[in-house]
Parts: sequence; C-alpha cells; structure tokens
Amino acid sequence: MKPFPHDYAVNVSASPVGDLEMRASGVPVFLTAAPVEFDGPGNRWSPETPLVAAVGDCFVLTFRAVAARMELPWTSVRCEVRGILERKDGLAQFTAFTIHTELMLLPGASAETARRALVKSKDGCLIANSLKAVSRLEMEIETVVFPRTA
Repeated sequence: MKPFPHDYAVNVSASPVGDLEMRASGVPVFLTAAPVEFDGPGNRWSPETPLVAAVGDCFVLTFRAVAARMELPWTSVRCEVRGILERKDGLAQFTAFTIHTELMLLPGASAETARRALVKSKDGCLIANSLKAVSRLEMEIETVVFPRTA
C-alpha cells in the first residue's frame, strides 16, 4: 500500500437533460442519472447506487486482506448491501447499511475465525467508516462439501 494521504479525483459533467458522465483517470466513463425514486429513468446507476455498492466493494476488498492475514481458507464470498435513505432533521441521508454476507469456507477452516475476519472487515471498511450511517453485518458461513469418491 502507498503511504497516506491518498488523493482521488473524479470529474462529473452534464447538460440540461440526459445522463451525467463521471470520469476518472484510467477507468471507463461511468454514466449516471437520477434514480426512479427521484423521477429518474431507473435504467442507470444513480448517485445512491454506487455509494451503496462502494460499501460492499470496500467490505469485500477489506475481507480479502483480513482473511489473507488470518490465513483463513475460503473459496467465495457474496455480499448484498442495502442502504436506507431517509429524511432526518430535514435532510435526506443514508441512515443505515446492512451488509449481508455469505462466506464459503474450505473444509477444516474455523467458522469462529471466519466470523472474526468478517467483523474485522466491517470495522475496517474505510468507505463505511467515512459515512454517518450505521453499518450492520449479517453473516452466513458454510463449508464446501466435496463429493466422496469410491
């Protein structure tokens, strides 16, 4: 990892109607529009959806690093994040994120170690830590079962 501080720049451009274009160095253009809840078309990413996605993306990337440090043998992780947008003190804001995680372990892996790794990942997610909303973690942990050979 490079030393802090890290600097991230994004450019957003728009005309009076149509999609917005988000640009950052080295990545494809990202088109957005208002969500259907704000009278948008509903067929584009909106500012709300990448924010919720960033919580999940950061959680999973953090989990990869934590699991490697803890030498946790796992095969897959799936994460669904739900963000609740409410009006609070007269302002629309996300008040909660629920991170529902399904983790598949290899035989012999400790479910307790996996739980600790998932909690550390939630607590270490820099995106969630940068937001006012509360983050909750739900976990499903299973072990891969290989078919028996005769």
